[in-house]
Amino acid sequence: MSDLTYYAIGDVHGEIGKLDRLLEYIREDARRLAAAHRIVFLGDLVDRGPDSRAVVERAMAATASGEALAIRGNHEELMLHAFDKTESIGVYFWAENGGDETILSYARVNGYKDDFRDAIDRAHLHWLRALPVTIHDQARGLVFVHGGIDPQKFPHCSDEVRMWTRSPKFFDPGRWPKRPELDGLVVVHGHTPTSNFEPHVNPRRINVDTGACFGGPLTAAVLAPGEKPRFLRA
Repeated sequence: MSDLTYYAIGDVHGEIGKLDRLLEYIREDARRLAAAHRIVFLGDLVDRGPDSRAVVERAMAATASGEALAIRGNHEELMLHAFDKTESIGVYFWAENGGDETILSYARVNGYKDDFRDAIDRAHLHWLRALPVTIHDQARGLVFVHGGIDPQKFPHCSDEVRMWTRSPKFFDPGRWPKRPELDGLVVVHGHTPTSNFEPHVNPRRINVDTGACFGGPLTAAVLAPGEKPRFLRA
């Protein structure tokens, strides 16, 4: 995969209009470059925004065609947990963190009477369950993950860390230990919206969660071999 140009898309959160525009920009950019490319969805496709179901449909189609890869974010994890569990607290926690909007997006298409589970497409659930939490291009030194890594333990971090971490020890590369597993590593992630709606870049990590569901743009990092990162926004 080392010769690919990657387009790593930050947290979509149901913003289907922004996603459709960004996918158009990505495909135009890839045609201009005339280079092999791969889109990477960095997780949190669902919740908060107006049409999570449509976003999942787009991502499923792009992965099925081979154009894209996707990883699981903490909001997909919340959705799956709420679907699987009978205790009310898990359902309420998901609903209060954007799950209500996700349920409505599915109900508009599928309807339901008594249980929100009836509205959610089983094919979507099956796809979400199968998503990895990390994609690692070792030849390029790129790690795609939703939340981040534990620099002390990588590559043996827990799934919880990969999906949920906001640890200062990860955010500040100056605190990363000197370990051969980290040599030349760049972590591409989302999960933590940037305060100014701009992507954050330093030599060890790139954060492309630019708050699409909070009024910011939806952003993709363009990672071409041998070039500095650049960004597309919708």
